[in-house]
Parts: sequence; structure tokens; C-alpha cells
Amino acid sequence: MSITPKALRQLRIIAIPLTRPTTIQNSTKNALRSRILTYYQFQITSPPKPTPELANGESRPWWRPEGGVGNWITTKAAETWAGFGKAEGGWKLKTYQVGEQLVDRIDFEELALKGIDPSLGPTITHPGRNGAEVKSAHIEKIRASRLIPLVYPPSINTGPVTLGELQALLAYRTPRHRKGFFFWMLIAPLTAPFMIIPIIPNLPFFFCVWRSWSHYKAYRSSQYLQSLLDSDSIVPDASPSLDIVYKDYAVDKSPAESEAKPESEPKAESAPPPHHRVLLTRDAVPAILSLFGLKPTAGADLQRAVEQARVRVKSGRGTL
Repeated sequence: MSITPKALRQLRIIAIPLTRPTTIQNSTKNALRSRILTYYQFQITSPPKPTPELANGESRPWWRPEGGVGNWITTKAAETWAGFGKAEGGWKLKTYQVGEQLVDRIDFEELALKGIDPSLGPTITHPGRNGAEVKSAHIEKIRASRLIPLVYPPSINTGPVTLGELQALLAYRTPRHRKGFFFWMLIAPLTAPFMIIPIIPNLPFFFCVWRSWSHYKAYRSSQYLQSLLDSDSIVPDASPSLDIVYKDYAVDKSPAESEAKPESEPKAESAPPPHHRVLLTRDAVPAILSLFGLKPTAGADLQRAVEQARVRVKSGRGTL
């Protein structure tokens, strides 16, 4: 049974393990290679708050977009990009197709992290810090109202291990996205010569800015998730229903078994067995969407994650 009240289940993190180590690594050097590759569906957006009125009773200024300027820019950029995909031929459609191919190559962990808006998530507060006397029961009630369940399949992981996997992910991704933000920001000015090309906009510049912004969003989200972990706001929540999905759509054979070479070939040329095996196939995506009531856009992200997990295991990248 879920440990989280029904009213609070709109705030949750769904952990969907994609791979499992084939052998147990005991050394610190191989700790990262042993970590389960997991797709996270972050749903930690609080219900929208009513627009605050000004002192004179007026609502927000007409020039201020609802949801903030940043949200307005993001929405407009998404609408413009979607318009490129609807173009009938020409450089817009070609740009859209190439852009989607580039997105498919971006780590699905980054795509998931940058989808979090810390400003819309639960606020981390510390009741009683300023000397106020707050009863213990009241403190527990406040804390319980901010708990975010970390849903996981109990047949694959345990609660503590699931929390540890999320912690390991943040420890690896946070400095990576910080470096990525500065790298692409420094590269952007070098694309200035492309501005002389007529008609077609400076696509390399916009790509560099977009990659820098994507890394920055993922970096800020990683910091926010770390603060939730530090405040014990994320709690494991076993899901027997998710276990059923793994049983129905499990990958019976490891990549090494399904891609084994004929016995006639020399053994010296055979590839070494992978350190991980894939747990799910793309066929499981509709079942997961239906189970948790996720949007179709989440299905595209999950399919991308499953495919990337398969490619990483095949290439030997493991969890990297």
C-alpha cells in the first residue's frame, strides 16, 4: 500500500530501472559501472497558485506574461520549433528533422532533469529554526505535507537502494551539467561569422545557446533535487503494479545471448559479455503510461531512454 496520501500523489518521482548489472562490482573504481541505469519521470510541480493582487486591488500588469517571462519565452520557442516541423519542405523542415535527431542523441537523464522547474516545486522550509516553539506533531504534519514519493518496482530494487541510485545520479550529473553550461556559452560567440549568411538564421548560434540553456536547467534541477534529498523530502514508495509491468514486458535474453555469434567463428573475435542487461523493451511504454496516467510526451521520452539504454549496453558504456 502506498505510504503517501492520495491528495499528495500528484507530487512524485517514478523510477523505472532500465538495466541491471550482470555481475556485482565490489571495488570503488567500478561502483559507477554497477549502478542501475534508471529513467526518472519527475512530477514535482505544485498546484498553480492564484495570481496575487496588488495593494490597490489590481491584478498583475498587462505586460507581465502569466507564469513569468521565462515560461513565456520557453513556450514561444517550443511553438516556433513545432511550426518548423509542420513546414512543407524547405530549410525549416530539414532543420527540424536534424534537430530531432540531435535530441535523440542527448542523454535522456539531461532531458528529464531540464524538465523540472524548481520554482514550481515544493519549497524547502525549516519550521522552528528562528526560535519559534513548534510542537513535534505539528512539525511532522508540515513535513508529511511536503513528502515526495519515489515510486519504484520492489522486485528490481529496495527502497534504500533506490534512494542511493538517485543520489549517485545527481552526484554524477551536477558537475557535468555545470561544465556543459559554461562550455556551450563560451562556444556561442564563435558562431558570429554565420550571421552573414542571408535568409537562413544563425542556426549554430541558436544551437549553442540552446545547449547551454539545457545544461543550466539540468544543473539547477540537480541542485534542487539534492536539496530535497538532504531534507529527507523524498521517500521510497514500492509499487507492486509496476512490478507486474516488468513481469509482462521483461527482456528474457541479455544482449550477449541474443547477439551471440555462430560457433564456427573464432572465440578470440567474440565480444566480451556486457556489464549490464536491459530489463524492458519499448512495448512496455504504453503500459507504463496507462498505469501512471502520463502524457504522450512522456512516452516519447521513455522510448528514447529505453533505446539509449539498449545502445549503451551494446556499446559497453554501461551507466555512463
